[in-house]
Amino acid sequence: MRNNQNLSLIGNRSGLAGAKSSLFYQAFRIIQEMRDATDNLYPAIAVWENVMGAFSTNDRMDFRAVLSAFSDTEVPMPPSGRWGNAGMVRGGTPDVCWRLMDAQYWAGSRRLARRQRIFVVADFGGRRAADILFKPRPMLPLPPPCGEGGWATAEGDRTASFETGRQIPVIHPFQCFRMRGAAKRQEETAFRNSFGLPTDPFPTLLASDVTPFAFWYEGDPEGGCIRFLTETESERLMGLPEGWTKYGADGVEIRPLQRYKALGNAIALPCADYIMAGIYEVLADRAGKEE
Repeated sequence: MRNNQNLSLIGNRSGLAGAKSSLFYQAFRIIQEMRDATDNLYPAIAVWENVMGAFSTNDRMDFRAVLSAFSDTEVPMPPSGRWGNAGMVRGGTPDVCWRLMDAQYWAGSRRLARRQRIFVVADFGGRRAADILFKPRPMLPLPPPCGEGGWATAEGDRTASFETGRQIPVIHPFQCFRMRGAAKRQEETAFRNSFGLPTDPFPTLLASDVTPFAFWYEGDPEGGCIRFLTETESERLMGLPEGWTKYGADGVEIRPLQRYKALGNAIALPCADYIMAGIYEVLADRAGKEE
């Protein structure tokens, strides 16, 4: 479950008391009612995903409230007064772990945008949250591109992001806010550095804006330009199949502006793949032991 608009560092920072992020309590109520209705069998595992700002809203008390709700106990603040990027609450049921994950480090040879998100895993049936969230496991391959109507195709061209024909593209992530500040201060070096390096990750994709970048083909820097990401490039940077946001549930093509907004609010697929693989692993192991 995720409801991050009041927790984001670029949002209104009203925290769990905000009209949108307060839906966390409704989601948790549904989990409790499901477990009551199934004699505490389902759901066996719950996952909460949110923006990094959830660590700090309301003087860092919101994240404490999330951990306390999941662990069914009063979780104390860390002695440092700040939440670590990873940790666990262990003692009773459920078993709870959290971890800050950045999509750029889960790309392997691929190129993904920087996207820092908190993942909390609660295991209501044992002490497997750490295995799900911390255990090393291989990354899954890229999904196939989507065809007409949003259905996955059997085969497709999955070349690297921005690869076009036989020409080799040179990509420099464009730090728009950094450039504006450098221009205002008339700092030439900082202005040049705002173009970033070819090895820099792309900035986090935002729902409120489209990310620009510097682009040219190798050997032809004078023919370069500053341009915006296409919808397909944005999907690639999130690890999603090409065309994933092209069609709605009714099969009607979605407007570009709405696609950009959806991608800015999306979850990076490689991080979700890793966690879902961990959940499958521990549940399959339990099923095997019960046979």
